[in-house]
Amino acid sequence: MMFRTFTAVFLILVWYCESAKADGLDGWTLNVTAENDMFGSDTDRHYTHGTRFSLAAPEGDVPDWVRDAAPKFPLFSDQGKLRTSYFLGQNLYTPADIRITNPSNMDRPYAAWLYGGVGLVSDLGARVDTLGLTLGMVGPAALGEATQKTVHKWVGSPQPQGWDHQLRNEPGVVLTYERRIRRFVNFDTGLFDLELDASPQAGVSLGNIFTHLEAGTVFRLGHDLESDRGGPPRIRPSLPGSDYFTPSDQLSWYLFGGVAGRLVGRNIFLDGNSFTDSYSVDKKPLVGDFQFGLAMNYKGVRMAYTQIIRTKEFENQSSPDSFGAITLSYQF
Repeated sequence: MMFRTFTAVFLILVWYCESAKADGLDGWTLNVTAENDMFGSDTDRHYTHGTRFSLAAPEGDVPDWVRDAAPKFPLFSDQGKLRTSYFLGQNLYTPADIRITNPSNMDRPYAAWLYGGVGLVSDLGARVDTLGLTLGMVGPAALGEATQKTVHKWVGSPQPQGWDHQLRNEPGVVLTYERRIRRFVNFDTGLFDLELDASPQAGVSLGNIFTHLEAGTVFRLGHDLESDRGGPPRIRPSLPGSDYFTPSDQLSWYLFGGVAGRLVGRNIFLDGNSFTDSYSVDKKPLVGDFQFGLAMNYKGVRMAYTQIIRTKEFENQSSPDSFGAITLSYQF
């Protein structure tokens, strides 16, 4: 049921984009990503769901205020091919047992994050710089309770009972910078025209929602790797991927795997509210993500599935978390 709903939303957005194309616009990329712990596992806990919609503008279509502000960040280079993306999303977090009315203060608190933002990509060929600004709300204003109860009613899952104890309303801001070395390792395998590459990346996020340093590498094996500019987009704080790609007249595909580590200074969904008392847990300072999946690109449509294993994020967590991500992209 959830997959059908997700697909229906994507098709509606594609129809809207085609209407925009008929009005003379060209070169945009629409991405829809859904992450859920029901994909590839049988859990309903912790980071339980995320949805992200994004639109990547044509190359060079950058608002003046974005173009003027980006060079003020000391690590960002605006000398590459510039591309702007706009995004909107929602993340949901719950304790391990959502049937309990009064959740344990030793488990992850209920929380939701409703956000939007803008990103600027500078593609310098061998290197890609990305700068992003995210604004949003944590707490009841993020509509997490209504979202989870509605979806659980649709799919016949147990209703969560503890949203009265969620984090309180708090506006949030996150400034993110990342640098990726494109195809740092890159060669033809000599088998069936398959290519292999590796792209290391590192970055920093600063804000009252997330503050961390991150580093990781993505490995890909497949056909026509150059057509995808960095892998399917993901929901932060995961390895980000790319909101744009080059349509392929022939089927372009690749298997991928990645590993990333984060040195965590702040995670509001574990530390609790910044300026008022709330549920919280003792976070672990180092968190790792391991991911693997398959991506395909044909005639302006990109589809991908990613399975993610995330190491324990707080002290009393019983085991690592596992969740999946489905991404659909359409270029028009």
